[in-house]
Amino acid sequence: MRPPGGHSALLGAVLAAGLCGCASEGPIEPACTPPVVSHAAVTADPANVLRAFVTAGVQGADSVVVRFGTAAARDSVTPSVAPVGDSVRMPILGLEPSHAYVAQLVASSSCGATTSDVLAFTTGALPADLPSYSTLGTSPSPGYVVFGAGSYGLVIDNSGRVVWYHRFPNGLGLNFQAQPNGRYAARPPSPAGVAGTWIEIAPTGEPGRSLGCARGLQPRMHDMIAEADGGYWLLCDEVRTVDLSGQGASRETRVSGTSVQHRSAAGDVLFDWSPFDHLAIELGVLDDADRNATVVNWTHGNALDLDVDGNLLVSFRNLNEVTKIDIRTGAVLWRFGGAHNQFALDDILPTLPFVHQHGMRVVGSGQLLLLDNLGQALSSRAERYALDEARHAARLSDAYGSTAGIVAQVGGTAQALASGHTLVSFGSGGGVVEYDASGQVVWRLAGNPGYVFRAQRIRSLYQPGIGDPR
Repeated sequence: MRPPGGHSALLGAVLAAGLCGCASEGPIEPACTPPVVSHAAVTADPANVLRAFVTAGVQGADSVVVRFGTAAARDSVTPSVAPVGDSVRMPILGLEPSHAYVAQLVASSSCGATTSDVLAFTTGALPADLPSYSTLGTSPSPGYVVFGAGSYGLVIDNSGRVVWYHRFPNGLGLNFQAQPNGRYAARPPSPAGVAGTWIEIAPTGEPGRSLGCARGLQPRMHDMIAEADGGYWLLCDEVRTVDLSGQGASRETRVSGTSVQHRSAAGDVLFDWSPFDHLAIELGVLDDADRNATVVNWTHGNALDLDVDGNLLVSFRNLNEVTKIDIRTGAVLWRFGGAHNQFALDDILPTLPFVHQHGMRVVGSGQLLLLDNLGQALSSRAERYALDEARHAARLSDAYGSTAGIVAQVGGTAQALASGHTLVSFGSGGGVVEYDASGQVVWRLAGNPGYVFRAQRIRSLYQPGIGDPR
C-alpha cells in the first residue's frame, strides 16, 4: 500500500524540476517519502491460540509495530522491531482465547508512518488439558510468572490467566525457564540410554538449539544458563566406578556426581569441572536412600550461578552445601554449609544453615538467596545470606516462610525481585508466593497449584529473561 498521495507528490516534484529553466544552486535533495506497506495478512497460531502473526511487505521503514485490540479500540501495541529486508513477520502475544481482534501494522521512518489495512482475526479455544489458575493478593511485582506444569511450559499474568504456553509432546520434565538470551529452555525426558538435551523455545514458538553436555554426559534438568553471546552453562551427570571398600561399600561402587560445563555458541568446551577431581566421596553424609541406591546419588547438583567476580557457584543438594569454584583453575574456593562448611555462622543459624536446598542464586556481592527445603523444623523457607568471604563469616539476613507450614521435600526456588520482593516456589509442597521486603505475602497462587519446580518472574512476553533476575 502506498502512502496517500505519495506517488503523485513525487511525480509533481520531478516535473517541476524539469520545467524550471534556471540554474541549480546545488544538488537536488531526494524527496522524503514515507514507508510503503503491501500485502499485509494476519494468521492465528494453532500451536498457541494466544499468539498470532502479522506478515507484510515493507519498504523504507526504520521500525515496525502492530497495534491490536478490539474493533472499537486498538489500544495495545507490540514492541518495535527494525525490519530486515523487504518483509516482516510480527508476533502478537498474550491474547485472550476465543476472542475477536483487529490488528494494524504501522511502519515508520523519519519521513513519516504508513499503516496497513485493518486485519480481523479470532483466536481459538484453549486446549482442554491446559491447567488453569487463580491468584490472591493486590500488590505483586509487575510482569508475568513462568513455570512448568504437566506437558506445558506456561506463563501467567498476575490474575492467574495463562498468557503464553508451549506443549511438549513427550512431557516437559518439570523445569521451564526464561533465559538471559531471550528464549525459554526446558529439559524434556529422553529415552533410556539416550543422552538428552536442553531445548530452546523462542517466544514465537519456534524451536531453537538443542544443548547437551560434552563427553557423552547426561545434562541435568535442574538448571542451566543460556548466555546472551550464545554460550551456555550446564549441569551434567557423571558416573564413575570408585573403590569405596574403606567405607563398607564395594570396590566397584557406581557413583553419580554433578559436573559443570561451559560451552561456547559453537559447542567448544570452555570449562569442564568434575567433583570426582576436587571433592572426596563420603557415604556417611548422605541420606540412606541416596547412599544405598544402585548408583550412589552423591552430589545432586541442582543450581548454578555466576558470582559478581565471574567465578562459579553450585548448589549440591545431597551435600547440603553451596560450593564456589574458580573458573580458570577449577579449584574449590570455599564450601558453605554441609559437613565441610568453612564459614563461621552467626548465633541465629543452626549447625547446618540449610538442608537439601534448591534454587540458589547470587543476588549481589557476598549475597546468596536459596530455598531451604528441610533445614527448619516446621516448614521450608527462602533464606538470604550475607557472606564475608575474606573472614569466612556468614549471616542470615532475611527469611521468608509459609504461614501454612509448607514443606518442600524436593524442588522449589527463590528469586530476588525489585523493591526487595522475593518470589518463592515451594516445589513438591505446592505453592508459589511473592513476599515484600518486610516478609508480608503480597501475591500467591490460590489453592495448591501442584508441584512447581521453578517459578520465575519476567517483565516481557517478547523478550523473556532479558534484563530479568534469574
